[in-house]
Amino acid sequence: MAAPPQLQTLLLAVNALLRKRRYHAVLAMLKGFRNGAVYGAKIRAPHALVMTFLFRSGRYPSPRHTPQTRRECGQLSVPGLLSLQEKLRAILQATYTHSRNLASFVFTYKGLCALQSHLQGETYQVHSFLAAFIGGLLVFGNNSTINSQINMYLMSRILFALCRLGMEKGYIPEPRWEPSRLFSGLVWGLVLWLFEYHRPTLQPSLQSSMTYLYEDSNVWHDISDFLIYNKSRPSK
Repeated sequence: MAAPPQLQTLLLAVNALLRKRRYHAVLAMLKGFRNGAVYGAKIRAPHALVMTFLFRSGRYPSPRHTPQTRRECGQLSVPGLLSLQEKLRAILQATYTHSRNLASFVFTYKGLCALQSHLQGETYQVHSFLAAFIGGLLVFGNNSTINSQINMYLMSRILFALCRLGMEKGYIPEPRWEPSRLFSGLVWGLVLWLFEYHRPTLQPSLQSSMTYLYEDSNVWHDISDFLIYNKSRPSK
């Protein structure tokens, strides 16, 4: 079934507008916002689903969070176990926050890059850094759990990339042996030391994961909570 003539005319007009180079910068900002929203939702929704149903207890994970950051992360103040409705609300809230922040950052970054290029008549490498720096301050500067997770994820990638860049430029000598084993040992040694003796310094989600792995495995009462369940279920 063919589309109505009015709709076909509208689509032709929209496609003609999208092909005009004079509007490319603005349209790129809009598509960047769209892609940021979609990618943020695709990344956060599965993570929030797993973390909420595995570890969410209904209590605040840390007293340092404000009511605003708790709402952004989908954390509720109801004591005890969360209901299914509350868990779903927490998943949707976390997904919305991640999606909104990433979309806003991409929109801001592309807009500031385009503005600098327009004002100076040329594109320079510093434009990218300045645009992202301002966008990071505005969008990811709030100390919420989701923002911290995103920032720390990027930090680990940045450190690897800077090491590779340093070797490419000749600032760092290329190692004669594979450093991955030493790196892995240092990472795991430090994180378990922090967990065992300085636990509050770790992120709440990491604390929950490590508690499940290293503390809950020390406690059982019978075969049910040794193999089948992590913790024994309360008797009715």
